[in-house]
Amino acid sequence: MDTIASLFSFITWPVSWVIVQFHKVYGAIFGPDTGWAWGLSIVSLVVLIRICLIPLFVKQIKSTRNMQALQPKMKAIQERYKSDKQRQSEEMMKLYKETGTNPLSSCLPILAQSPFFFALYHVLSSIASGKTIGVIDDSLLASARQAHIFGAPLAAKFTDSAAEVAALDASLTSVRIVTAVMIVMMSASQFFTQRQLMMKNVDLSVKTPYMQQQKMLMYIFPLIFAVMGINFPVGVLVYWLTTNVWTMGQQMYVINQNPTPGSKAQDAYLQRLLKSVTQHDEVRGRRRKNIVKVIVAKGSDRNENERRFFAGLAKAGFAAQADGTVIKSDSVSVEAEGGAATRRQQPKRQTKAQRQSGSGQHPVKDAEESAAAEPAAEADEKAAPSLEKKPQSPAKGAKAGSQEAEDKPARPSRANSGGSRQAKSGQRKGQQRPKHPSSKK
Repeated sequence: MDTIASLFSFITWPVSWVIVQFHKVYGAIFGPDTGWAWGLSIVSLVVLIRICLIPLFVKQIKSTRNMQALQPKMKAIQERYKSDKQRQSEEMMKLYKETGTNPLSSCLPILAQSPFFFALYHVLSSIASGKTIGVIDDSLLASARQAHIFGAPLAAKFTDSAAEVAALDASLTSVRIVTAVMIVMMSASQFFTQRQLMMKNVDLSVKTPYMQQQKMLMYIFPLIFAVMGINFPVGVLVYWLTTNVWTMGQQMYVINQNPTPGSKAQDAYLQRLLKSVTQHDEVRGRRRKNIVKVIVAKGSDRNENERRFFAGLAKAGFAAQADGTVIKSDSVSVEAEGGAATRRQQPKRQTKAQRQSGSGQHPVKDAEESAAAEPAAEADEKAAPSLEKKPQSPAKGAKAGSQEAEDKPARPSRANSGGSRQAKSGQRKGQQRPKHPSSKK
């Protein structure tokens, strides 16, 4: 680790200068030799670096989302040119160029932090060994060696021996307890940050190898930091724990305010936006208007969350416009409800007798007219009863005929039954050929 840190020795002077400037401010408040003054100086260094890296963080988010969207196309290229690696690489580069995606952009914040991380490690190692470095002179070196955080010196490590810890005026037990707690907190914050990204801000409608990679990193990164953490000084653990907490908060803000399309976070965001629109009858904020504008421009390519959002707007009586605003329109809700009612209405099913009688060229219309006519007919029958025999419908006539046949058990004659059988056989066989006159009857 010392060899790697020496490679970034060119940046140790700026890092040490920034720490000293913050130490002057906090030293005037908490005392120059306290752990609060030196610890808060390191925390302020982290905050300053992360503020400077915000543009890279935004580029990382865009690159990560572009990589998620390109995973199906990348997989298709790999399958198509799996026997030609050179052509596969060319097609991949062509795809990156067309979409403006840089695969290394997702690693930019970590790569940009690396020089500062190793420079701080080099500074703290020099303090532990009693050597001046950068702008830290002998007086500042003595002050830094006296600074303790919860009983552990800034330059102490978990793997230090009892003699090395005693030289920094501390006990080995306190150093190991403090460093172990900080290592666990550092690994837990890394795991929670990655899990938050996987569970809430990933498009679950598209299953890609990228998701599996991110899931593996969710478990691998905390283990890596836990193993490496035992060789970090307490000051470096403060630095890395602070940057993890910053990343977690920054990512939480991005997930809540600018979620990935198709993710659970987008569904929650659009539901909050829908609630705000129904309360205030408008889309408040330029950023929210831009989001609605993008969704409107998608047209039929909207995902399930976006379609649900537009359905909620229509139900509330709003219509989204191309500029990201909404207008109040009663016809929108009426059309939505009318369309649902029309889909629910089904024509009444007719009986076989009604279909044979030809009563329904328009089933729905005939059903409505018959339903409207039945009350009037019943009123006329009650008011003026008639002695005339009313014609019965085919279905009722057939039913009545069968009832009379049951009431009259008279057995038909054999001749009639024979004639009926002949008639039936004639109907089945069609026209009979006449018999020869010489044939017997």
